[in-house]
Amino acid sequence: MTRQLITFQIADKLLGVDIMAIREIRAWTPTTTIPHAPSFVRGVVNLRGTVLPVIDLSERLGWGATDPTGRHVIIVLQIEAQLHGLIVDSVNDIVTIEEAEMQPPPELCHGSTGNFLEGLIAVEDRMAMVLHLRCMAVGSFAMMAEAA
Repeated sequence: MTRQLITFQIADKLLGVDIMAIREIRAWTPTTTIPHAPSFVRGVVNLRGTVLPVIDLSERLGWGATDPTGRHVIIVLQIEAQLHGLIVDSVNDIVTIEEAEMQPPPELCHGSTGNFLEGLIAVEDRMAMVLHLRCMAVGSFAMMAEAA
């Protein structure tokens, strides 16, 4: 079975998400911070009347906080019933993959960040990390933090 992913960059890392979850890709917009939110929740923005939580994906995955500029983008995803925004450096391409080609994350990845990976896939000469979207929801972050 084939599947389409949108690939994107965070620093030199290549990641991907299922194209069916993407609602839009928008330019970086400054956020309004929320008191007592986890540090990886950058804040919220108004998306045509909807409050959109914006997640600093780099910080959440342990790669350091992003200092967003006009060159960054927000990928708006629908995860379960809620919209979420992910700050990324840039969007690369749409790739079509075969489900059978996706490899599970190595055992050493299980733990705080490994739960966020659905698998790994070769894209040209690089490995792309495919995100597990249910673990990307802000509510899931809170539950994972309590469990840790």
